[in-house]
Amino acid sequence: MRSLLIAGAAALLCGCGQSNDDAAANRAAANGAQSEKKAAYCFFDPAKMKDWAASRDKTGNITVKGRAYREDSRYKAVFGPPELSGTTATLSPTITQNDGYASPEGWWDLTATIPNSTAIDTVIVTCGGKTVVTLPVKAKG
Repeated sequence: MRSLLIAGAAALLCGCGQSNDDAAANRAAANGAQSEKKAAYCFFDPAKMKDWAASRDKTGNITVKGRAYREDSRYKAVFGPPELSGTTATLSPTITQNDGYASPEGWWDLTATIPNSTAIDTVIVTCGGKTVVTLPVKAKG
């Protein structure tokens, strides 16, 4: 009986030490989760992206337009979802499987409307973490 009591007390003490290790591991995991987002791969040569423009519609939302060249017609160029931070919106072109015809001479028209963008005054187009173009946008009015 005595040896059973000693074994139980030892197991209890060992369990307490593990919770401290678990707490440290949880803090490390939480700190790692707050690390900066890795830039997506850029499928385009910066020299083969052009004709960038940004304008507001009647409701104050921003529409961004441009063109990107993609030699392989199995894929088409599209904008990924916008990221908003303060008064800046960031968009990145990416590719998706082509569900129709090839674009003329491999140039794809890119268009994206950024919802709820009345407070945005700058749009940055990035590719692979590098800035392609910075577009100032006039306030509605």
